[in-house]
Amino acid sequence: MDKVIEDKELGRLVVHVNARARRLIFRTKNNEIVISVPPHTSTKEVAAAIEQLRPKLIVAKNKLVRTRIDLSYNLDTPFFKLSLIHGNRDRFLAHSELGQMKIICPSNADFQDDKLQTWLRKVIEEALRRNAKIILPPRLYMLAQKYGFTYESVKINSSKGRWGSCSAKRGINLSYFLVLLPQHLIDYVLLHELCHTREMNHGEKFWSILNSVTSGQAHELREELRKYKTDI
Repeated sequence: MDKVIEDKELGRLVVHVNARARRLIFRTKNNEIVISVPPHTSTKEVAAAIEQLRPKLIVAKNKLVRTRIDLSYNLDTPFFKLSLIHGNRDRFLAHSELGQMKIICPSNADFQDDKLQTWLRKVIEEALRRNAKIILPPRLYMLAQKYGFTYESVKINSSKGRWGSCSAKRGINLSYFLVLLPQHLIDYVLLHELCHTREMNHGEKFWSILNSVTSGQAHELREELRKYKTDI
């Protein structure tokens, strides 16, 4: 399980144990810092690395600008659509169903309020989670059946550091932000993790398997995926 560190200067840091990692890797992404560490890395080692890189991390952190959610904000993707509209009541109302969400806002809403921004993200992300639990597991099962893969379990999580992962025991974890992707990129991520049930590393054999189930487009799809982010 990922460990979360709250730092006064750096904000949220997420420590993620990666069985394939050989060293500590820092990434600033989605208003947080993700630290990938090899298994058995001690808390002391992580803390020492943070202090050593603190000046650089602060600079990188300050470059991240998170989109503010207000009446002009919307999501329009194949599997999830979101809109915010004016309402006549003095409180927020959220209506959510499969594939879409509408948030009705009071006329006096202060979208500069950080607490309101946190609440809005929480409400939207919970809707994404519900949608992902309905959409992703059946799609994963279908692709596994089609290409002859087997896996032990599938879980939906809130990862903002990666789209998906596969454990050594063939347990697949999927970020609920996947439902914001086009269909072909969702399938690419699901197939990527399914290929890890046969080959855990990213060596030549892994890419050969992934190419065989993506019509030879594995590297092109990987580059296209980099244009998207695990956040709203």
